[in-house]
Amino acid sequence: MKSSEPDYIVIGRIMGASGNAGQIRVDITTDFPQRYAEGSSVFVNKRPAVIESVEWHKGKAIIKLDIINDMRESRKLQGQFLEIHRTQVRPLPEGQFYHFQLVGMKVWTTGDELLGEITDILTSAGNDTYVIKGRDGDILIPAAEDIIKSVNLKNKKLVIEPIKGLLELNKKAAR
Repeated sequence: MKSSEPDYIVIGRIMGASGNAGQIRVDITTDFPQRYAEGSSVFVNKRPAVIESVEWHKGKAIIKLDIINDMRESRKLQGQFLEIHRTQVRPLPEGQFYHFQLVGMKVWTTGDELLGEITDILTSAGNDTYVIKGRDGDILIPAAEDIIKSVNLKNKKLVIEPIKGLLELNKKAAR
């Protein structure tokens, strides 16, 4: 049976060239910046590459890949994503999930009402917010312990216990 998880997971976005030797400036989108260690395997447009060197500058990684040899080549990659193969994904502690595992899940209430499907996840310092595409528009649900009751990755099902007024608030915002 084929897994519903994507084959490649985004860990960064190439912002542009940096220097004349083919280095690229990368905006990091992983919680594991150690993925950018020298000798690590990554993919650009599904093409395998190895990180030859890495420097950090203002929260961005400046990396040299073995498949890029000059500034002209690195400029062509602006806007592309750096990815890893799903076999490189590190296990998370119980109760924690990667965004790619949650997007596409059906969201149900404990009262067995289907709200819709998670289409996006908004990240903030406090907690994530799930964007659920429902029949009447988008519903925003905070990823808080007192709301999220269960996550079933195998069946792609998330069950919530909406706090008083939460669903009504979303309906008012949709008007």
